[in-house]
Amino acid sequence: MEGAQVSLIYLASLLVSIAGLAALDFRHGLAIAKSKKYIWLILIPVVFFLTWDLAGIASGIFFRGDATHLTGILLAHELPLEELFFLILLSYSSLLLLKAFTRMEKRK
Repeated sequence: MEGAQVSLIYLASLLVSIAGLAALDFRHGLAIAKSKKYIWLILIPVVFFLTWDLAGIASGIFFRGDATHLTGILLAHELPLEELFFLILLSYSSLLLLKAFTRMEKRK
């Protein structure tokens, strides 16, 4: 696999993973399925970490480098599109783990 196909693999796997989390969420009624207010608990960390990334990029600590698995679409200088979806995946999975463990503890 070469060219454009390879560049979509990481983004596609992030999107499939987020869809899997959403399926688990709605199957078990953990977060967003229960209340749309939980979207804020995903977005706030995403905004925080995007700000962190931008500060790191501005100070020369973070950079994109040469990566063939990225689409090449940048949200800002050195900030690839995939970073946004990675942060959504990270925040959503953390929220679902917290909600699942909290539910398990309540059942004990």
